[in-house]
Amino acid sequence: MLVIFDKVQKSYPGGRPVLRDVSLSLDRGQTLALTGESGSGKSTLLNLAAALDTVDSGEITLDGTALSKLDDPGRASLRRKSLSLVFQQFNLIPSLTVDQNLSFHARLAGCHDPDWCAHLADRMGLSDLLARYPENLSGGQQQRVAIGRAMAARPKLLLADEPTGNLDETASATVLDLMLSLVADTGAALLLVTHSHEIASRLDRRVHLAGGQLA
Repeated sequence: MLVIFDKVQKSYPGGRPVLRDVSLSLDRGQTLALTGESGSGKSTLLNLAAALDTVDSGEITLDGTALSKLDDPGRASLRRKSLSLVFQQFNLIPSLTVDQNLSFHARLAGCHDPDWCAHLADRMGLSDLLARYPENLSGGQQQRVAIGRAMAARPKLLLADEPTGNLDETASATVLDLMLSLVADTGAALLLVTHSHEIASRLDRRVHLAGGQLA
């Protein structure tokens, strides 16, 4: 398995539990939707998978590496080389063009491939927009740039937190189609947080968080 959560526990400062005894796994090429009400622990689980936070107990393993064994530089290296994130808010760098944003993560990871980035731009319908800046793009176009940037480093794991939450229905469908297509083509695993049952139904599996536990 590419990703394994083994009896993971996480609490807020003060001791209130966020995740309680969470165990799940995700293999290469699989897509998994994580649903749940606000405050159920979805974003916390995603942050733990991204090595942006650490577990209180239990273990998360990514591609054979136990995250609890890594120091801060080790977690940063893992994020650069093994996983990518897509957020609801796009998080593009406003001072960089579309072309520069697309290649940003791959350059940080030391695996920039101009041909692959050009292919991604074409697949995402961005080839005519490469010289533009994020402020001159629609929300759907910005999210396509964010997905292209995430996939430019050829991650083993793609983490997406409500990636269509700020988009209208048409743009949302386009973005989801492109994301699933790229994940299928590259063999990456996808863990996607969503409130939408329609979006969740498009993925291979669905798990639901309620009160910090998988239901």
